[in-house]
Amino acid sequence: MVVGTPIGNLEDLSPRAAGCLRDADLVACEDTRRTATLLRHAGAATRMVAVHRHNEAARAAELVERMRAGGTVALVSDAGMPLISDPGGRVVRAAIDAGLAVTVVPGPSAVTTALAASGLAGEAGFAFLGFVPRKGAERRAAMERIGALDTPAVCFESPQRLPALLAELAAAWPAREVAVCRELTKLHEEVVRGTAAELAERFAAPPKGEIAVVIGPAAPAAVPGDDDAPLREALGLLIGAGLGAGRAADVAAGLGIAPRNRAYRVALAVAEERRSAT
Repeated sequence: MVVGTPIGNLEDLSPRAAGCLRDADLVACEDTRRTATLLRHAGAATRMVAVHRHNEAARAAELVERMRAGGTVALVSDAGMPLISDPGGRVVRAAIDAGLAVTVVPGPSAVTTALAASGLAGEAGFAFLGFVPRKGAERRAAMERIGALDTPAVCFESPQRLPALLAELAAAWPAREVAVCRELTKLHEEVVRGTAAELAERFAAPPKGEIAVVIGPAAPAAVPGDDDAPLREALGLLIGAGLGAGRAADVAAGLGIAPRNRAYRVALAVAEERRSAT
């Protein structure tokens, strides 16, 4: 079983997930100390075994043999849904290759929680980037991908590297809408929304806690004769009055001027143009 666990608040553990942890013969986890706290909350006394990126290949074979013998293994991560920028993929793949049943008990995810809290979600979907590469060609490729995306992007970042990421975003796309989501579901939860330039200034020094960053979609290239003039005029007035691109799009959509997704894309372009002109 792949079992989703809370990303911070233990009360988010579902009754089904708690029951699975109690009924399993073994819990495969990243850190036995952190998972021990979760098991106590669930009322489970199940034995644990550590599975992390340094031993996953060897552990996968052991766990498959245990499942073949009739044992039930619950795979968890330190927080959220396993396998999402966490180890465990080799274990699941080995179980599938062995013809064993793999069931998933869904649970919280920092990815979708951050996206919902950001105010940048839409019907067009989103991209998940995991942790942004630190440097080199992989870093450049990731930034180029962000630059071209026409949907929001969610990534994880360490507190120490957050200022550098925001500074890079601000240098490339200062008016791009961004949300920094810190310590989601925990006591000191914080969601800070604004343009890349604003958040680069706000987080010039590293914050504390676990971070998810949501980056709004790229502004579309202007298309001659696209008949967006009335929409652009309305959005220009709203943005000039102090509204951000997202809020201006909400107002335009509420007034029936354009669908929200279209209004937001045009609002990003208008905001970028206004910023470049100053």
